[in-house]
Amino acid sequence: MDLEREYTQEELEELQAIALAEPLLKRRLISDEAHVTAISVRHTVPRRAADEQTQAALAARELAADIENKYPGHSIYLTGGVMLSNSFFEASVQDLSTLVPLMYAILLITAVVFLRSFWGMMITLVIIMLSASTAMGLSGWLGIPITPPSSSAPTVIMTLAVADSIHLLVSLFQSMRKGMPKKEAMTESMRINLSPVFLTSLTTCIGLLALNLSDVRPFNDLGNIATIGVTAAFLYTVVLLPPLVAIFPIRAGKAVSEESRPVVKLGELVISNRKGLLWLGAFLIVFLSIMVTRNELNDEFVKYFDESFAFRTDTDFASENLSGIYTMEFSLASGEEGGISNPSYLADVDAFADWSREQPDVQHVFTITDTFKRLNKNMHADDPEWYALPKERDLAAQYLLLYEMSLPYGLDLNDTINVEKSSTRLIVTTDNISAVRMRELQGQSEEWLRENTPETMWTVPASTNLMFSHISERNIKSSILGAFIALGLIAIILAIAFASVKFGAISLLPNLAPALMAFGIWGIASGQINVGNAIVLTMALGIIVDDSVHFLSKYLRARREGGMTSQEAVRYAFSTVGSALVVTSFVLVAGFLVLTLSPFGLNAGMGLLTAIVLLVALGADLLFLPPLLMQMEG
Repeated sequence: MDLEREYTQEELEELQAIALAEPLLKRRLISDEAHVTAISVRHTVPRRAADEQTQAALAARELAADIENKYPGHSIYLTGGVMLSNSFFEASVQDLSTLVPLMYAILLITAVVFLRSFWGMMITLVIIMLSASTAMGLSGWLGIPITPPSSSAPTVIMTLAVADSIHLLVSLFQSMRKGMPKKEAMTESMRINLSPVFLTSLTTCIGLLALNLSDVRPFNDLGNIATIGVTAAFLYTVVLLPPLVAIFPIRAGKAVSEESRPVVKLGELVISNRKGLLWLGAFLIVFLSIMVTRNELNDEFVKYFDESFAFRTDTDFASENLSGIYTMEFSLASGEEGGISNPSYLADVDAFADWSREQPDVQHVFTITDTFKRLNKNMHADDPEWYALPKERDLAAQYLLLYEMSLPYGLDLNDTINVEKSSTRLIVTTDNISAVRMRELQGQSEEWLRENTPETMWTVPASTNLMFSHISERNIKSSILGAFIALGLIAIILAIAFASVKFGAISLLPNLAPALMAFGIWGIASGQINVGNAIVLTMALGIIVDDSVHFLSKYLRARREGGMTSQEAVRYAFSTVGSALVVTSFVLVAGFLVLTLSPFGLNAGMGLLTAIVLLVALGADLLFLPPLLMQMEG
């Protein structure tokens, strides 16, 4: 065929009809209307080439732009695994350069408003920056790579650094407003807060180290980097914060009568309505815990990105006109050398291909049997009646040899069949479906093969997106399991620290309930838990434990050192630590809500769910834990 000459309209229509009648082309390389075509490029990432996919994506964009400039009116859409991986990187960089700084700014502004001290905010900023930079610097020396998951480590570190600083500063300001000199006030703040700050740092590190249970290395790195940062935050808080307080011209502000403070009034309200709040809290915990079951462990990788990302719009276009980027690849063995030419084997492969095409969400099936059918038709004067598999083994082998010899120089069939000609690859391409649906389709395919083909053909499919579908599920489960293991270890540590098994057991409820309630709310509102949501519990665990530990430590101090009744001890805890709990929670909630503005769904969901967890934890520690303590201690 002369590719240089001009074709008539009739010839073009005939070529179009031939192409659209070919199963190997339609909805794979040519759209139904023949107005879109695809060029498929297989990219192999060399080992130790961390930026290879980024470089490949940039080169592809440059090539696409060059083609569009040379041929006006033509549009190039880029999709596939390389572009997906690069989009994850770009989304993380975009948020790190825009929303994360905005998050820090909102957090610091909120800190100024609640602390009513510019210098208090500056001290908090110093502790945050030093903690995060120490963690990132040491991780670099240790060879821990920065990936999209591990890049969120500074945000995790920030949560505890803020909490540690604010607890010390709030206690400092309270003592100074009572007339205590700054030096003595700082000493008193360290005396009453050092133990709970140490406990919260230790328990947070346990929670973060639980991320090492994940099968995904970047999440292991996130846990390890954040652990370094949380440890640094504790050390900077207890070693550097007091000298900074002494250096900076911190003032206490106007003295406020104890009774007029909002948090003290809240404490009185809780004491007066303890039974009603206890029953209400118990009902909400049970109800929302049941709602947790509405959540589905799922990931939809393409939908992580909104329409502002070229990858999302390009992938949607390709999916609508050609096929999706999700595949399952089967290696179907015949059980004998040269068995690919066995008519019964080809019939089984073809039956599986036909079954696959009938499944919902399947857009295309690539199989060697379509090639055999086309060759059989070609060898019979293109008679459509002969579009069928050859019935003799020798004939099938001859067709295969003829086809292999006709391939252009440099091409062979090794991407479709193996060297021994005993096995063939069958590729199922699907819509851009969820991880749950991908695993479901895999299970259905394996079941069909077991029920309808010889044992030699039983196989487990493979592909990058299928691998991530399983990794996603396992990572979500391991994250949740790790969080529960961490909560158990935390309860043991608190029982030892409080010298009381009873209070160690009591601590489990206010630490576990906020997570269950938050995920229950998420189950009602969304019902989809992805990888980003799963690590929220581990990330927010530090603040959840922080609030309960500080409240319990103040309560026990009042009971043991002051000889107070349970009601008096609750009142004391509200007056000494209530303000710090409120300030810490609202400062962090304001910061994390900024992440909901992200066009990257993973970060937006993480920000919203973390904010919910923090608010629920605050409510549990101020409205449910005190009535529980008064009920159990009379």
